[in-house]
Amino acid sequence: MLATLRYFGGVFIRQQMRREVANFRRQTQDCRETQQAVLADLLRLNADSDFSRTHKLAEVRTSSDLRAHVPVADFEYYRPYVDRLKQGEVSALLGSKQKLLMFTLTSGTTADSKSIPITQRFLEDYRRGWKIWGIQAYDAHPALFVSDIVQLVGDHQQYNTPGGHPCGNITGLVSAIQNPLVKTMYTVPDLVAKIKDPDARYYTALRCAVANPRVGMVMTANPSTLVHLAKLGDAHKAELIRDIADGTLNSKYQFPSALCRLSSIRRKDPRRARELERMVSHSGGLYPRDYWPGLALQAVWMGGSAACYLADLKEYYGDVPIRDHGLSASEGRMTIPCADGTTDGILDVGTHYFEFIPEAEAESTRPVVLEAHELEPGRNYFILLTTSSGLYRYNIRDVVRCTGFFGTTPTLEFLNKGAHISSLTGEKLSESQVVSAVRSVAHPLGIRLSFFTVAPHWGSPPGYKLLVEGRDLGNLSMGSWLAQNVDTALQQMNCEYGDKRRSGRLSPLAPVVLADGTWQRFARSRQSRPGASLEQYKHPCLSPDLAFCDNLVQQFGTNSAVKAAS
Repeated sequence: MLATLRYFGGVFIRQQMRREVANFRRQTQDCRETQQAVLADLLRLNADSDFSRTHKLAEVRTSSDLRAHVPVADFEYYRPYVDRLKQGEVSALLGSKQKLLMFTLTSGTTADSKSIPITQRFLEDYRRGWKIWGIQAYDAHPALFVSDIVQLVGDHQQYNTPGGHPCGNITGLVSAIQNPLVKTMYTVPDLVAKIKDPDARYYTALRCAVANPRVGMVMTANPSTLVHLAKLGDAHKAELIRDIADGTLNSKYQFPSALCRLSSIRRKDPRRARELERMVSHSGGLYPRDYWPGLALQAVWMGGSAACYLADLKEYYGDVPIRDHGLSASEGRMTIPCADGTTDGILDVGTHYFEFIPEAEAESTRPVVLEAHELEPGRNYFILLTTSSGLYRYNIRDVVRCTGFFGTTPTLEFLNKGAHISSLTGEKLSESQVVSAVRSVAHPLGIRLSFFTVAPHWGSPPGYKLLVEGRDLGNLSMGSWLAQNVDTALQQMNCEYGDKRRSGRLSPLAPVVLADGTWQRFARSRQSRPGASLEQYKHPCLSPDLAFCDNLVQQFGTNSAVKAAS
């Protein structure tokens, strides 16, 4: 009955969403004109802000004017203005007609996290992008119209700023204000986002989701989360089945009292429990491919390092189509994919104003800067955003490749974070954070590392390794101690790294003790490359390359004492 009501009651909503798609496609036919109109609108929106007056943005008429008035910058350039916003001084960065709703949190390139302002206008743009994505996905998979969704969102009210605005995750805000009819499609209650303990939060999400055989789509940002959930569900299958049968929640976890009173939790379902028991008896495990037979779509990131998890998704969830979310971040959505199984999407030209720096010119003091319509297929670029939240020419440090054009608008695929950022599961670990963490641990004990590198490695779960030379440690056992304490420091500095570590999606930082002289030989090999020089060599304290550690050990070896001990 509910599914029928949802299907027919949602006719108006679907029509409105399809109009959004038609408008978006019209915008893509003249990318340059659309982008110029967006830029003019964004400049008017925040024209009476302190930032706008300080940078004389009232004088800006063209993209060239914008480049003359505002430098390419990262969050640190905006942090003083955002700090004033958090104190309640909305005029620091926003226009008088803007309504500030919250701050969404994400890890920054320093020890402090980034607090990105979310305005009413930004939220509307954000939701419109998801509507365009969503209706196209549903039209491609009509079974979704009468099935349910498992989506994991964050808490949008983790704490309040001194000015009284909530800080947290924008997905939680969107979920909280969702249309009541649409909200009936979601299997995991909003309250689950309030659970602080990661194990309890994931168990509760599974408790609600596994009980529902009508799930047609699973959604979360990083596929590593879905892999983690599938493994966790199998590991706790006995408890889950018992809770579903009895209408309870595992007593070993602590939950908000309101959650335990929800009808979806209190409902006893011995029939579903028996179905799950038969699945376990038949296959020996309990995985989504079994308990969600109608699963029609997985919605996750597919680009960059996320691609490493896709084979695991197939193992646990079955041969189910995957549709990329598109390139998006706390600062804004950049692309909208329109098909399954591809990592590229159409640039969201109607929402933000975009500029691009060719990848080869990233370190230039005066790089060439291009507008969206000027990109070339097959070329890589750093993407810059000017948004309704008061960020101008913001360097999000994402490297994208132009894969072609839709109309006159480029299609882009995400490749990786810039050379100084690594992200396996969305943690966005920066080189400056790594340097700060190592120094904070090593310096008080008088450990002097000639060089070191933190590099990612693949595993189940993946993680990072700390590469150091044996002679710098004095005592080889010091390597494990150093790695353990650097790991703790990184969790404190980077909120997303800490969350992934606590939830088990990242393994602990592991030490690799290299043969003495490795870094000197490594530097010489780098300096011998064409165009390299001694003066310009910079040792990588963080490498985003998954093969970095294996290649280094293969080329130069590890400490002989470690080999003998192993």
